[in-house]
Amino acid sequence: MPTFRIAIVGAGPAGYFAAQALQNLASEEKSFAIDMIERLPTPWGLVRSGVAPDHPKIKTVSKVFEKVATASNFRLFANVELGTDIALSDLISRYDAVVIATGSSLGKSLGVPGEKLFGSISAADFVPWYNGHPDYKDLSFPVDCDTAVVIGAGNVAMDVARMLALEPSELDTTDTADHAIDVLRKSAIRKVILCARRGPEHAAFTAPELRELPKLEHTNVIMDKGEIEAALARVGDDAEKDVKSNLSAMELITQAEPTSHERTLEFKFFLAPLEILGADHVEGIVLGINKIEDGKIVPTGQTTTIKCGLVISAIGYEAVPIEGVPYAKGKVVNEEGRVVGTNIYTVGWAKRGPSGVIGTNKSDASDVVKLLIEDLPAQPKNKGDITDLIVGHRVVTQEHWEKINAAEIAKGEPLGKPRVKAVERPELLHLGGL
Repeated sequence: MPTFRIAIVGAGPAGYFAAQALQNLASEEKSFAIDMIERLPTPWGLVRSGVAPDHPKIKTVSKVFEKVATASNFRLFANVELGTDIALSDLISRYDAVVIATGSSLGKSLGVPGEKLFGSISAADFVPWYNGHPDYKDLSFPVDCDTAVVIGAGNVAMDVARMLALEPSELDTTDTADHAIDVLRKSAIRKVILCARRGPEHAAFTAPELRELPKLEHTNVIMDKGEIEAALARVGDDAEKDVKSNLSAMELITQAEPTSHERTLEFKFFLAPLEILGADHVEGIVLGINKIEDGKIVPTGQTTTIKCGLVISAIGYEAVPIEGVPYAKGKVVNEEGRVVGTNIYTVGWAKRGPSGVIGTNKSDASDVVKLLIEDLPAQPKNKGDITDLIVGHRVVTQEHWEKINAAEIAKGEPLGKPRVKAVERPELLHLGGL
């Protein structure tokens, strides 16, 4: 039985689901040897560095990843960076197929004056900062202001706003990075305003996330009742299920008994950023007021200004290009996951852009892997793998990762936390025994 070698670049959900699909689709005619390559010393991608720490249930998908990783036909090569430690051409020549599963980690720009001021940052930096990503541990931004503004209308925007608005003690039992908890404890921010360009019915939040908001113990959550009622009237009975669920969850927020906590999270719709104000740091933001006209979002010509010291944009992500792979509009140029004319495939956000939830990647990866298997030649290349390219390199294998994982969990146990993350690369390698 021929064994085909498949390289998967990126150890996030899309990569693991691609590996799982290969394992599930192995047959008497074809088997697969899977090598997963990850530039960080730790796998799991957004499950480790993107999912909000106060939503631990979402992270239980890591159990699926561990089952995939402990199969006999799987090898992890973490702490290995494509383009630095190995070249894409080396993978293409050695492997029967290369799967790009590197996600989207660059935050889209607002494109407004003042965006480069100190105090204007991207959620693409802020989220990995509080999640202990080694590349973002030294992120600096002001927290000596009273008000922060978050721009966006998706779950990332909501996560960011919630992390700023909750009482930091609520993070004590989470795996939030220690440096982030220290900064948030010192924060003077008491009001967080989430601004969305369109109406409530257009928001890309998910209903379960919205329903979590009233459970914040020390934060007032405010939505304008009139705006939600108007949105419900606009969509009527023909609204899609997700839209109805969202608006229902928002309506419950507006119907809740008012609270008088020190902290407030407020949602404002129909506001588009025009300019971030300030001399050498953020002092405010000017937003254009929009309206719906003939079913379209149009500017009214009016503006409003919010005085604030921190602006975080969460308006989407783009993929970091890999030399030798075609990119356009922030993602890999592909046809149903195939990079035409090559033995390269792509899955997850690198393939389709930043859409869907973690589970979306499972069906996406499965569909692409089926095409990959159809495209395979009758016989494998049998031209080796990457091991001869990384001789002497400090590679984090699955065994090393399991040591890191166990050490982090052990450190968190006496503190009532799921883990205490190591955020320095040397410490991670040391914990792994390297």
